[in-house]
Amino acid sequence: MTFRYGVDRLNLDIVNGIADGSIKAELCQEALDKINKSRQRVDKMAASDKAVYGINTGFGPLCDTQVSPEETKLLQKNLLITHAVGVGNPIAKSISKLMLITKVHALSQGFSGIRLAVIERMLRFIELDIIPVVPEQGSVGASGDLAPLSHLFLPLLGEGEFWVGEEIKAAAQVLADNNLEAMDLDSKEGLALINGTQFILSHAITGLTKMRYLLDLADVAGAMSIEGMQGSEQPFREELHAIRAFEGNIAVAKRMRHLFKDSQNMADHEECDRVQDPYSLRCIPQVHGASRNAYNHLKELAETEMNSVTDNPIVISEEEAISGGSFHGQPLAMVLDYASIAAAELGNISDRRCYLLLEGLHGLPRLLTTSGGLNSGMMIPQYTTAALVTENKSLCFPPSADSVPTSMGQEDHVSMGSISGRKFNQILGNLEKIFAIELMYAAQAVDFRRPNKCSDIIEQNHALIRTKVAKLEEDRLLKPDIDAMVEFVNSQAFTVTVN
Repeated sequence: MTFRYGVDRLNLDIVNGIADGSIKAELCQEALDKINKSRQRVDKMAASDKAVYGINTGFGPLCDTQVSPEETKLLQKNLLITHAVGVGNPIAKSISKLMLITKVHALSQGFSGIRLAVIERMLRFIELDIIPVVPEQGSVGASGDLAPLSHLFLPLLGEGEFWVGEEIKAAAQVLADNNLEAMDLDSKEGLALINGTQFILSHAITGLTKMRYLLDLADVAGAMSIEGMQGSEQPFREELHAIRAFEGNIAVAKRMRHLFKDSQNMADHEECDRVQDPYSLRCIPQVHGASRNAYNHLKELAETEMNSVTDNPIVISEEEAISGGSFHGQPLAMVLDYASIAAAELGNISDRRCYLLLEGLHGLPRLLTTSGGLNSGMMIPQYTTAALVTENKSLCFPPSADSVPTSMGQEDHVSMGSISGRKFNQILGNLEKIFAIELMYAAQAVDFRRPNKCSDIIEQNHALIRTKVAKLEEDRLLKPDIDAMVEFVNSQAFTVTVN
């Protein structure tokens, strides 16, 4: 397929496809017409004696200071340079690329008044895979992501830095190497570039992409742990969830039923006298399902934002540009904080299952070793999951609940959504490690149920684990095993799709 910027609708799969090169994206004639028409409107306003914010005036608290046409180019250049005050490590190159893609789509809808040449240069950066370097800190997420977007577009001016492959190089040199000249910006263009929520949005896209897999992996890890504990299938029955019909709960219960399908091990203890399992086993549909509901909410809002115009002012006619607040990050900030809690909860319940597997219940040896005493077995990795879940809890404070006034009080309420997006991805990174340890534990527990066989998908994942992590017979250095498990999770090597 070919995606048409400014015309077609982005979703999570399409934006990732454009980013990885599997989907072609271009400007069609309809988008070109909208871009050029919007620019003509801005040119007319810029030449007028009537003050129009951001077109022939200053910015922020200087919104009532009119600027002459002769000063416009310097004003736009100064806007980017003065706002490029980000600090900290660079965000991932992939996130910067998503920022470019989503910004091109927003600008191409014909409400921003930017010249076609500027958008084409942004597309050239994507085509050449020279991606601007953006520091991770400095955005309050209200007039958009001012500092990150300023850094993203400094290279248009020959300033700032690019990612070239995995190296960082000065923008001026990279432009020269690719026979590109630095550009001048015209009226409104600087403002159109740095007003917007693309930093917040691109962190949301990155987190959603990772969380989608981790939600499925959570079910697989939970199922393998239940197989190891020889827990009950009853809490996953369809009849139970039909009368408390939350979408996420129903989806998880259905997945769990498939994950136990034709399991000899589960059938082996159908007549056991155990009445019920602890909550971390029994309540998987309710807990994992609630996290799925949060994911679905964030995905819905992020896909709305992908297709929105978030700069300011918005050019709606030849005579009028509306100065509003479409750049404010609150719609994403709040739901990013919600999704962060949802991701952290997946880790909380996973850690509890790890602990259960060590207790020596229901035929499993304590610490998952038959050589206890001299050997610690699997005792200590759960310390790591405990540390990670507590770190995640500390990251769950909602930045969107805070606001610090900026711009001499003109921007007196801000979203802090950029921090919400960054913390969301930190939590997901910790969650990957927690699941890695639970799956290592669960595989060890399943080995104590032999010769019983589990379902095909559990056996397939167990076999994958055993390609790098041998059953623990006597104490050994477990760090290489944990590292191998984390790599399996990071590379999405586990099979998580059920039929």
